[in-house]
Amino acid sequence: MTIRLSRRTALQSVSAGFGYLAFAGLSSMANAKPPQSNEHPLSPKTPHFPASAKRVIFLCMTGAPSHVDTFDYKPQLTTDHGKSGQYGGKLLGSQWDFKQRGESGLWISDLFPSVSAHADELCLIRSMHCDQPVHPAAQTQMHTGTSQFVRPSIGAWTLYGLGTENDSMPGFISLSAAAGQSQSYGSAFLPAIYGGTPINAVARRGGGGRMGGGSVVPDIANPRFTPKQQRQQLDLIQSLNQEKLRREEHQPGVEGIIESYELAFRMQDTMPELMDLSGESEATLRMYGADGGDTQRFGRQCLLARRFVESGVRFVEINHGGWDHHTNLSTDLPNRCNEIDKPIAGLLNDLKQRDMLKDTLVIWGGEFGRTPAAQNGDGRDHNNKGYTTWMAGGGVKGGFSYGATDEHGYAAVQDKCHIHDWHATILNLLGLDHEQLTYRYAGRDFRLTDVHGNVANAIIA
Repeated sequence: MTIRLSRRTALQSVSAGFGYLAFAGLSSMANAKPPQSNEHPLSPKTPHFPASAKRVIFLCMTGAPSHVDTFDYKPQLTTDHGKSGQYGGKLLGSQWDFKQRGESGLWISDLFPSVSAHADELCLIRSMHCDQPVHPAAQTQMHTGTSQFVRPSIGAWTLYGLGTENDSMPGFISLSAAAGQSQSYGSAFLPAIYGGTPINAVARRGGGGRMGGGSVVPDIANPRFTPKQQRQQLDLIQSLNQEKLRREEHQPGVEGIIESYELAFRMQDTMPELMDLSGESEATLRMYGADGGDTQRFGRQCLLARRFVESGVRFVEINHGGWDHHTNLSTDLPNRCNEIDKPIAGLLNDLKQRDMLKDTLVIWGGEFGRTPAAQNGDGRDHNNKGYTTWMAGGGVKGGFSYGATDEHGYAAVQDKCHIHDWHATILNLLGLDHEQLTYRYAGRDFRLTDVHGNVANAIIA
């Protein structure tokens, strides 16, 4: 029997078919499951190849430090002070002297006298560049590889790739995370258990993990119940969550809640103990500058970072703000450097004394740099074309300078290191191939470096 269709009927049928295809595609995406494992998601995992770094401490300088006043020596900029810059404005030579430091002779500013003493441990990357000249977008790209979409942070990728060595602590901790920058420690489409735990206060010595009468980690303990009662309460809640999983199969949100509740229960004993500095000696507190003054806050955060990674935490980020120097460069930049100089030197020294620097990667840097030309007379504008970050320990070459900007420090010109290359190199030091570290989501495999990134092999010892 021959069936005759009008043109209108045929078009209606075809268009409905397109809808069915789209619906089928969406359904398959919604039902897609990530790779399953019988192990706990935070269990230690074998890296892709032997790693030189086991853990990371990222010292994030929010606001973008001026590279030409700190770690990128530009004598020609000083010589040309007051002349018209290539891209407008009057060139502003650095007000601070640079000297060659250590046996390696790295040029470092007088603004960092204590860090300079560790010059032979530092690997300066003086050819950084990124795509974004504004703070929020550049911060997001520095942490996630992109500023256009919500993606997992580098700390979350690290934890996803390697797991953690302490199941009673978060594997990723962010100290003093910047307001409005939750993407910097978020897990995005990775399971929630890989996201960072933000801690926005620091315990005082002898404080038992508390400061100013409030827990440094909100709701870390429930004073109304004994541990046994809390366990019974949690078991009831978890049984309900497990029943929901049984009925509805893959539910990332529910799985994340189950795992986070269990971790929070275990943290009640471990976290306050780690954040109580009463067991640290006066000499240690002095070494970090954690015993008072302008260095106290950052010093205690650096000391906490050492305690965290020593306990098995995989990735710790410390955020330090106030580096956005459009004005008051001459007075405010020295203050910011003073707040972190002694604490960072103390951290490097302490890690080295404990034989931990060799496999702890310490990273310092901001979202971009500053212009060689003056702004508002005593300031510098944003500059994403060329700036400096540095690494220490974790298998990088110490006393080494990689890449270069032009003679005035405006743009990277030699061995350019894009933020994707920076991420690829960090993962490589951790034994992770940035092209293999992927997670399947919405029908495609995602990675920290997207479809970019080359490892800067020259900095690896």
